[in-house]
Amino acid sequence: MKRILLTNDDGVRAKGILAMAQALRAADFDVTILAPDTNWSASGHKKTMNKPLRISKLQLADGSWAFASDGAPSDCVALALMGALDMEFDFVVSGINNNANIGSDVSYSGTVAAALEAGIMGKPGFAVSVDAPEYNDGNLDYLETASKATEIIVKLLAQPMEDQDLVVWNINLPYKPDGNYKGVQFTRLGKRIYHDFLLSREDPFGRPYFWIGGEQPGGLMEDFTDYGALKQGYVSVTPLHLDSTNYAVLEKNEKHLN
Repeated sequence: MKRILLTNDDGVRAKGILAMAQALRAADFDVTILAPDTNWSASGHKKTMNKPLRISKLQLADGSWAFASDGAPSDCVALALMGALDMEFDFVVSGINNNANIGSDVSYSGTVAAALEAGIMGKPGFAVSVDAPEYNDGNLDYLETASKATEIIVKLLAQPMEDQDLVVWNINLPYKPDGNYKGVQFTRLGKRIYHDFLLSREDPFGRPYFWIGGEQPGGLMEDFTDYGALKQGYVSVTPLHLDSTNYAVLEKNEKHLN
């Protein structure tokens, strides 16, 4: 039986991580949860190095046990894979995140950062997110999302991994509580379009402070991108490469530097 480390960025008590744990266990995986004790959404790939990290044990809503850390999602993965739980893990699943992580979202996402941390440490990583309504309170029906994501993870694990750098998978599912997905598409990262704005205010002492906010982000509608697949009702599966080198630009400019 393969042992999974399950984490997230919404916090250890989020409904999405519990649904994911239940679906993975139903597929005969041995699941251990180590997740942040608070919400770390949009935290990016943070690694805590200037303070000690602590782990506590707690009981979830279904009576199962989980571990919580005061670190970020990537910290949770590093802690577990480096031996803090005295267990060996075969791979890492991060999610379910209650909003999509597509396009340039992956550079902000704590969910994706946890999967990337697994890849850095030589383990397959899977980030799972659902394209739910923006600003939802996390009180969603995750049953079909978790079931479909588990089915996809099982199939991906069965494939031969010829390029060991391709060990991180970003899985995004439309919010379909009835499970009525059009299918699954392997996609590239699409173009995310943000509508951020800066709101400036003053506190009672006249000192300025700021809120960064905005409307729900959109995206460029293109075939075989994660954004395009989701908006057409497909599950998007995107392989993420740990090598961020822009080889086209590198090749173009190499000759000019010698």
